[in-house]
Amino acid sequence: MKLERKHALVLLGIAIWTVVTYLRFIKALVDTEDRPTGYYVAHTILIVVNLVIAAVLGTWGVRAYKAAKVTSSS
Repeated sequence: MKLERKHALVLLGIAIWTVVTYLRFIKALVDTEDRPTGYYVAHTILIVVNLVIAAVLGTWGVRAYKAAKVTSSS
C-alpha cells in the first residue's frame, strides 16, 4: 500500500491530537485527590499505551510524508 501526503498528514494529526489530549488528561489526573491506587495505576497504563500509539503513528506519518515528498519530486 502506498501512502500519499494526505494519509501522512492524517497520521500526524491523529498523533498530535492524542498527545495534546493525553497531556491534558495527565494534568487532570495529577490535580485529582482521594482516589484509590488502582485508579491511578489503570489510568497511568492507559496514558502510557496511548502515548506509545501516538509515537508510532507519528513515526509512520513522518516516514510516509518524506516518502511521498521524494516520489513527487522524481
